Amino acid sequence: MGTHTDSPEPTDPKGTWPRPATPVTPAGRDGLDAILAHPGRTVVALDFDGTLAPIVPDPEQARAHPEAVPALAALAPKIASVAVITGRPAGVAVQHGGFSGVDGLEHLVVLGHYGAERWDAVTGTVTAPPPHPGVAAVRAELPGVLDQASAGEGTWIEEKGRAVAVHTRRAADPQAAFEALRGPLTALAARHGLVVEPGRMVLELRPPGVDKGVALREYVREIGAEAVLYAGDDLGDLPAFTAVEELRAEGMPGFLVCSGSNEVTALAERADVVVDGPAGVVRLLGGLATAIGSPTT
Repeated sequence: MGTHTDSPEPTDPKGTWPRPATPVTPAGRDGLDAILAHPGRTVVALDFDGTLAPIVPDPEQARAHPEAVPALAALAPKIASVAVITGRPAGVAVQHGGFSGVDGLEHLVVLGHYGAERWDAVTGTVTAPPPHPGVAAVRAELPGVLDQASAGEGTWIEEKGRAVAVHTRRAADPQAAFEALRGPLTALAARHGLVVEPGRMVLELRPPGVDKGVALREYVREIGAEAVLYAGDDLGDLPAFTAVEELRAEGMPGFLVCSGSNEVTALAERADVVVDGPAGVVRLLGGLATAIGSPTT
């Protein structure tokens, strides 16, 4: 089980970061050692909300931690690739993250909608297949389902293009609203060939067979990576944690990082290290950049 580390606010993205946090598991230590020994063969993959960006009541107001982009720009030229894997549309994550046109992030990719969309910094374009037809059907029925569920004021719908999410964080009793909606939304999703993914006071209805684990495995295979780091904070990141554990079983070193919160503990129980939210993630990324040293070919 991971334990929390001291993670003060990052202060210097220009080369004087401390060393990365030490993993508390043998597998994590092996993963970190492999990353430091062979950075040019490493993929660093990260969730966005709650990992690179603090959780806020309105997801449209979420922005990357102020030092996230400098830390990523310091690290990215020294490794094989950085991938941001998110449930958000890829273009939205790029905008909210401030990833476009940044020196050092030329090889960043954003895998949006759990990998269904992809933005490449090299081209600055988003590629994606047609959306699942069930999303439009769910979108049309969702207001009526919310009314019938009587979840209370404060629940609201987030339009995500290839998915749709219902948030309860603003409700008078967020957890009670979350539980009241879980059954009706699961039934609605099933009628239209979708699944429900629970998160931190949010229930997302999206196509099946698409998750961060699938996206991560496919990208690691594409890059030909020989080591991987994944950092996440929420239940939607569990498939990526599972993917790293499976890659370890196949012989690839991996390092699992939990961006800690008091809302989700499932990741902390499986992580090699737990850091204090996005500030701790930024500190760790900067520490990696410092520990690796000069760019690797």
